[in-house]
Amino acid sequence: MDTTRPTHRSHPVTRAPDTRTLATVMHTAFFLLLGASVARFLLRHPGEPRTPWVISLSIALALLYVLGPAAGVNRAAPAPGTGATPALRPRLWLGLVVATWVVLVVLAPSFAWCAVPLFFTALRTLPPRAAVALVGVLTVFVVAAQLKLSTAFDPNLLLAPPAVAALATAVFVHMERQARAQRALIDDLIRTRRELAATERREGTLAERQRLSMEIHDTLAQHLSSQQMLLQAADRTWDTDPATARAHVRTATGIAARGLAEARRLVHDLAPPELDNGAGLADALRALDAGPGVEVRFHLEGVPVPLPDRTESALLRIAQGALANIREHAHAHTAALTLSFLGDQVVLDIADDGAGFTAATPAPAGHGHGHGPDSDRGHGLPAIRARVRQLGGTLTIESTPGEGTVLSAAIPLEPTG
Repeated sequence: MDTTRPTHRSHPVTRAPDTRTLATVMHTAFFLLLGASVARFLLRHPGEPRTPWVISLSIALALLYVLGPAAGVNRAAPAPGTGATPALRPRLWLGLVVATWVVLVVLAPSFAWCAVPLFFTALRTLPPRAAVALVGVLTVFVVAAQLKLSTAFDPNLLLAPPAVAALATAVFVHMERQARAQRALIDDLIRTRRELAATERREGTLAERQRLSMEIHDTLAQHLSSQQMLLQAADRTWDTDPATARAHVRTATGIAARGLAEARRLVHDLAPPELDNGAGLADALRALDAGPGVEVRFHLEGVPVPLPDRTESALLRIAQGALANIREHAHAHTAALTLSFLGDQVVLDIADDGAGFTAATPAPAGHGHGHGPDSDRGHGLPAIRARVRQLGGTLTIESTPGEGTVLSAAIPLEPTG
């Protein structure tokens, strides 16, 4: 293969923008509250012995909070009843953050309101019951800190923090339940659509098999039966009535000609209809569509040469199968088809900017990868490999999670000169 041809790659797929926006707002609020608390403490308590400790703990709390994404915190807590538990690393990280914040609040109660972003962090990191319990503990510290700062008893200081914590928890839990219900509904719809598509494919296959069986029975089988009877009759009368025998043979020859025409018609009907009416492979590839939401682009490289019908049909079927995989599995926005005539071979590249997968080292057609493409991209690749292998070609696959996939089928051409 020509290694100078450009390989199509895509940017990583953007995932869960709403989740990232919530995390960004939450982190920004935490650092704003932490900075305001430090400024308030330094303005009201300059030069106190505890000041170095407060500053050191503030810096430590900020650094610990920055390590949160590395600990795998920015992900939703597992759904109740699924048996899943959070990883140990996020739990340890949250425990260190809360412990540092508690010590800081004991030294300087003005840091209490940094707990509000920690409410959401706990709800996103822990299972619901554990998260609610931790929110309750944080709320107790907030109330105690506010009462310590107050010179006189104020009912708002006693009731406002629990109200804020309860409201935040209720809103978050409700949103998580709504999101889980929506995800379950989407999963059900996808599963139903796949089952419906599989049923339609099975019904279509059975209908086509029945049509072909009827066509063969009504044409080729009848012609062959008639030929057999005529040839047997000719054999019986060959010595006694040569003229009649020769007439039987001529009739059998005519029936054979009609059967050959019927066989050619059946073969023509099985060929890709996109190649009918003299349309070339390039025009057929240019007209392909991957479905809504996927833009298909076609590129032609090199000087086109006439291809055998078998090669054109196989390359068109390969492109259709690859686009079906892209539509069903890749979640791509664009797909690029490149047909290259390289003298001694014709190469078809199909590239997408979808989710990609972990692909094993590319191997010639017919040598399975074991895992990766076949498991992640459905049942289309085995059929593609079979078509390429039948033509003596090679199939290579390049893919990286989040960076799309490039499938390349190279078919050798017979010398023309």
